Amino acid sequence: MATQRAVIIDGPGVAKVVSDRGIAPLRPDYMLVKVKAVALNPTDWRAADWKPLDGEPDTKGCGLGVDYAGVVERVADGDSTKKWKKGDRVAGSVHGGNPGFHADGTFAEWTVSRTGVVLRLPDSVSFEEGSTLGAGLTSCGQGLYQQLGLPLPNNPTSAPLAVLIYGASTATGTLAVQLAKLSGLRVLATCSPSNFELVRSRGADMVFDYNSPSAVQDIKTATDDQLGLIFDCVGEKNSPSFCFEAMGKSGGKYSSLLPPTTECPRKDIAVSMVFAYTAYGEAFAKFGHEFPAKMEDYVYVSRFFDICEVLLAEGKLKPHPIAREPNGLDGILDGLHKLRAGQVSGKKLVYSV
Repeated sequence: MATQRAVIIDGPGVAKVVSDRGIAPLRPDYMLVKVKAVALNPTDWRAADWKPLDGEPDTKGCGLGVDYAGVVERVADGDSTKKWKKGDRVAGSVHGGNPGFHADGTFAEWTVSRTGVVLRLPDSVSFEEGSTLGAGLTSCGQGLYQQLGLPLPNNPTSAPLAVLIYGASTATGTLAVQLAKLSGLRVLATCSPSNFELVRSRGADMVFDYNSPSAVQDIKTATDDQLGLIFDCVGEKNSPSFCFEAMGKSGGKYSSLLPPTTECPRKDIAVSMVFAYTAYGEAFAKFGHEFPAKMEDYVYVSRFFDICEVLLAEGKLKPHPIAREPNGLDGILDGLHKLRAGQVSGKKLVYSV
């Protein structure tokens, strides 16, 4: 059996590089991709650090990694998209750290990826840049469009709608700012002052320092206390309470990348959470919970990726800024420590494979 180098979970809080990893079997509606670059996400270190609960599947031996870019090697039977062939330059996301399919994960020389959660990379976008897109676009598709109900970016609104993107300098946040602007909305954003220019460069109309004591009131003033749409790209610490306070007097919809750390005190705010792993349309267990297969999420995200592929080719969607890190797969272990320690801001850690 062919083997490869890969990063795997070796117990709670421990990841390691192995050289004898088997290549994941090619399931129906999946493609085999030669990985060229990968990007790190907070979910990677959370998956590595998770200590399975009693009766929960063990993650030891699971492959790590969600985001990737590479070249298609082979497409399985049952390709729901009917659009891929060997040699295509692609980017997408995979359910790494998945006890249901231990061999999955992008931090490897080869990965398998479900064909709908993939987009074609134009020649103008490098593999390193493309590797930042998969998880962020999946989260935006679910959060901004499935949950908040924004008009799709290929059919923008002319109505005077506003949306707040909290954590707009994150990799998901910079994509969310661009997509919301393409959807015709007035985009308000929060981030650290050091990242104001980045967020403005992606199209934000107004940017606020989330640490400023006046930030909530400034947002209320800027929106005449009518803000009704909020996408929280942080979802922890003080972000939920900030967002609940910033919501307009008539309430609205709030979508978060993580379970809110604060219970919403208002009944006029509809709270939802993005869980990008449902976008693969397969049942799984994660962080102490069982999740049934949601094919509707897979179908929605697949169609959304088709839209984003066109925007990317037209130059209307820019990947997040990257930090090219050294040492390939071996360097990922250090990158996980940096993410865990909160040492990354405004850039995505990327590794060539």
